[in-house]
Amino acid sequence: MGKIHLTTLIHAPAKRVFELSRNINLHRIFSSNPYETPLEGEIKELINENETVTWQAKYLLKKRDFTLKITSMEMPLHFTTQLVEGGFKNFRHEHYFKAFKNGTFLIDVVEFESSYGLIGKWIEQLFLTSYIHNLLLQRNEVIKQYAEKSKQKVIVK
Repeated sequence: MGKIHLTTLIHAPAKRVFELSRNINLHRIFSSNPYETPLEGEIKELINENETVTWQAKYLLKKRDFTLKITSMEMPLHFTTQLVEGGFKNFRHEHYFKAFKNGTFLIDVVEFESSYGLIGKWIEQLFLTSYIHNLLLQRNEVIKQYAEKSKQKVIVK
């Protein structure tokens, strides 16, 4: 099972970082996969507890659908996203927001397990862990930019 723990310092209030972290439009902006699009569910802006979004993405020359659900939420401190259906045996992403005097620590804890047994474990070690880690870095950098610059609305062009 793969596990990633990432902490990002953002000079903005926890509530703003929290809202940007669950913003579907922001996800479209930071995604490194131009073929990743939301298909159904809460696909307009903010996703809330017990809501799902189904994404379609093209990986390794094949289109794949995966559905994520926010299974718990305590605004503006924490929310958890879990895979409902898709290409992993298990995928859980915990988002924590720790406010301090000058901003917020955004803490990501991701645990995942591939569906493909021993081959999946090999893929996790060689490719998947670093891919997910880099995706989180990109995501957090975009959240940081939006949170620190202004209170502008996230608009997809």
